[in-house]
Amino acid sequence: MPAATRAELTKIVSLRTVWIVTGVVITLHLLVSFANVGLNTEAVSKITPTGLIELFPDDPQPAHRAIVDFLVASSFQMGLFLPGIAAVIAGQEFRSRQLGQSLLAVPRRGRLIVAKTFAATGFLLFVSVLIAGISTAFMYAAVKDWNPTLLVSADAWRGQGKFVAFAVLTGLISFAITVLARSTLVGIVVTVALIALTMTQLLAAFTPALDALLPLSAGRNLLLNPADNKLSAGPEHALAVLIAWPVVMITAAGIALSRRDAR
Repeated sequence: MPAATRAELTKIVSLRTVWIVTGVVITLHLLVSFANVGLNTEAVSKITPTGLIELFPDDPQPAHRAIVDFLVASSFQMGLFLPGIAAVIAGQEFRSRQLGQSLLAVPRRGRLIVAKTFAATGFLLFVSVLIAGISTAFMYAAVKDWNPTLLVSADAWRGQGKFVAFAVLTGLISFAITVLARSTLVGIVVTVALIALTMTQLLAAFTPALDALLPLSAGRNLLLNPADNKLSAGPEHALAVLIAWPVVMITAAGIALSRRDAR
């Protein structure tokens, strides 16, 4: 298994398309973070003696909580793009018709899908930690003269840890969908459709229980502050949903891989 995982990870890091998509996501995050750093610095400089901050106009909040929430939210918005990277990773062999060669190297298809999952998890973990690090670095530029230790507080570590879990797990959902469909495009389209269901808030308005079962909704429920956002479930429920989705989808992808021709 370690050798098969290393081989799959080597495939991922040797693909130019994966690095191009990853580079676009990271560049976008850098641009958005750079655009916000001036506003955040100004807001921090105006923290009141009672510890209130206005990161958004006419919305004073306790500074510690507001800054940590903004830190996590800035990572969260970039996490929406990680499923695209996962779809590219999963679809590589189907685009190039090289799955048969992989099966020659690892004939046991169950072992192959596990190795692919481990390798994808490793790469998604790398990207999500990088995103969290960029968010932290830019926020440090804003708070360094006020309270630089805030970014290594338990709340900050917990929030960024939740983001990393969300980013990796939702990426694995897209990975599994792509393997099932044997198409990068289908994987991306289905993932976007799931995101759109949450973004429209239609299910949340009429059937919150069903909305809470969607991956992005679970991410919101896990990461966002219920005091400032209308959420459809608690964090424990959200984490269970985020774990269940990739487990079910990867199992289905493994079964499909074992029953289909190598093409």
